[in-house]
Amino acid sequence: MFEHRHDPLLPRREYYRRLTRHGLIALGLLSAGLGVGMCGYHYIENLGWIDAFANAAMIISGMGPLDPVKTAGGRIFAGCYAVFSGVAFLTTVGVLLVPVVHRFLHRFHLESSSRE
Repeated sequence: MFEHRHDPLLPRREYYRRLTRHGLIALGLLSAGLGVGMCGYHYIENLGWIDAFANAAMIISGMGPLDPVKTAGGRIFAGCYAVFSGVAFLTTVGVLLVPVVHRFLHRFHLESSSRE
Protein backbone atom coordinates (compact mmCIF):
# COMPACT_ATOMS: atom_id res chain seq x y z
CA MET A 1 0.00 0.00 0.00
CA PHE A 2 2.53 2.61 1.10
CA GLU A 3 6.19 2.45 0.26
CA HIS A 4 8.47 3.36 3.12
CA ARG A 5 11.62 5.24 2.33
CA HIS A 6 14.51 4.31 4.60
CA ASP A 7 17.02 7.12 4.55
CA PRO A 8 20.30 6.32 6.27
CA LEU A 9 21.33 8.10 9.45
CA LEU A 10 23.10 11.40 9.00
CA PRO A 11 26.87 11.08 9.14
CA ARG A 12 28.28 12.02 12.55
CA ARG A 13 29.76 15.26 11.24
CA GLU A 14 26.35 16.41 9.96
CA TYR A 15 24.70 15.26 13.18
CA TYR A 16 27.15 17.30 15.26
CA ARG A 17 26.57 20.26 12.97
CA ARG A 18 22.82 19.90 13.59
CA LEU A 19 23.41 19.66 17.36
CA THR A 20 25.53 22.82 17.22
CA ARG A 21 22.88 24.68 15.22
CA HIS A 22 20.17 23.69 17.71
CA GLY A 23 22.46 24.67 20.60
CA LEU A 24 22.95 28.12 19.07
CA ILE A 25 19.20 28.51 18.60
CA ALA A 26 18.67 27.55 22.25
CA LEU A 27 21.34 30.02 23.34
CA GLY A 28 19.63 32.71 21.30
CA LEU A 29 16.26 31.96 22.89
CA LEU A 30 17.71 32.11 26.39
CA SER A 31 19.67 35.28 25.61
CA ALA A 32 16.55 36.99 24.24
CA GLY A 33 14.56 35.91 27.28
CA LEU A 34 17.29 37.14 29.60
CA GLY A 35 17.35 40.46 27.75
CA VAL A 36 13.58 40.87 28.17
CA GLY A 37 13.90 40.19 31.90
CA MET A 38 16.83 42.55 32.33
CA CYS A 39 14.97 45.38 30.58
CA GLY A 40 11.85 44.77 32.65
CA TYR A 41 13.69 44.77 35.95
CA HIS A 42 15.79 47.76 34.93
CA TYR A 43 13.02 49.99 33.57
CA ILE A 44 10.04 48.88 35.67
CA GLU A 45 11.72 48.15 39.01
CA ASN A 46 14.57 50.66 38.56
CA LEU A 47 17.25 48.09 39.32
CA GLY A 48 20.78 48.61 38.06
CA TRP A 49 21.84 46.50 35.08
CA ILE A 50 23.85 44.06 37.20
CA ASP A 51 20.97 43.51 39.64
CA ALA A 52 18.51 43.28 36.73
CA PHE A 53 20.73 40.62 35.16
CA ALA A 54 20.98 38.66 38.42
CA ASN A 55 17.20 38.72 38.99
CA ALA A 56 16.37 37.82 35.38
CA ALA A 57 18.93 34.99 35.39
CA MET A 58 17.56 33.59 38.62
CA ILE A 59 13.98 33.67 37.32
CA ILE A 60 14.79 32.16 33.92
CA SER A 61 16.75 29.36 35.60
CA GLY A 62 13.84 28.61 37.93
CA MET A 63 15.50 29.74 41.15
CA GLY A 64 13.37 32.81 41.93
CA PRO A 65 14.20 36.51 42.21
CA LEU A 66 16.91 37.92 44.47
CA ASP A 67 15.43 41.35 45.19
CA PRO A 68 11.90 41.90 46.49
CA VAL A 69 9.56 43.50 43.94
CA LYS A 70 8.50 46.93 45.17
CA THR A 71 5.94 48.29 42.70
CA ALA A 72 2.59 47.03 41.38
CA GLY A 73 3.93 47.23 37.82
CA GLY A 74 6.97 45.28 38.89
CA ARG A 75 4.78 42.56 40.39
CA ILE A 76 2.77 42.26 37.20
CA PHE A 77 5.98 42.14 35.16
CA ALA A 78 7.57 39.57 37.51
CA GLY A 79 4.53 37.30 37.29
CA CYS A 80 4.36 37.51 33.49
CA TYR A 81 8.12 37.06 33.21
CA ALA A 82 8.00 33.98 35.46
CA VAL A 83 5.31 32.38 33.23
CA PHE A 84 7.25 33.37 30.11
CA SER A 85 10.46 31.95 31.58
CA GLY A 86 8.84 28.59 32.29
CA VAL A 87 7.63 28.33 28.72
CA ALA A 88 10.99 29.57 27.38
CA PHE A 89 12.83 26.97 29.45
CA LEU A 90 10.66 24.12 28.18
CA THR A 91 10.95 25.38 24.60
CA THR A 92 14.73 25.60 24.90
CA VAL A 93 14.96 22.05 26.26
CA GLY A 94 12.80 20.91 23.35
CA VAL A 95 15.04 22.66 20.82
CA LEU A 96 18.10 21.00 22.37
CA LEU A 97 16.55 17.53 22.47
CA VAL A 98 14.98 17.44 19.01
CA PRO A 99 18.10 16.27 17.12
CA VAL A 100 18.93 13.66 19.78
CA VAL A 101 15.40 12.21 19.91
CA HIS A 102 15.10 12.34 16.12
CA ARG A 103 18.33 10.38 15.67
CA PHE A 104 17.29 7.85 18.31
CA LEU A 105 13.89 7.28 16.68
CA HIS A 106 15.40 7.15 13.20
CA ARG A 107 17.94 4.54 14.33
CA PHE A 108 15.18 2.55 16.07
CA HIS A 109 13.05 2.67 12.93
CA LEU A 110 15.93 1.51 10.74
CA GLU A 111 16.71 -1.36 13.12
CA SER A 112 13.08 -2.46 13.41
CA SER A 113 12.51 -2.31 9.64
CA SER A 114 15.66 -4.36 8.99
CA ARG A 115 14.24 -7.14 11.21
CA GLU A 116 11.02 -7.36 9.17
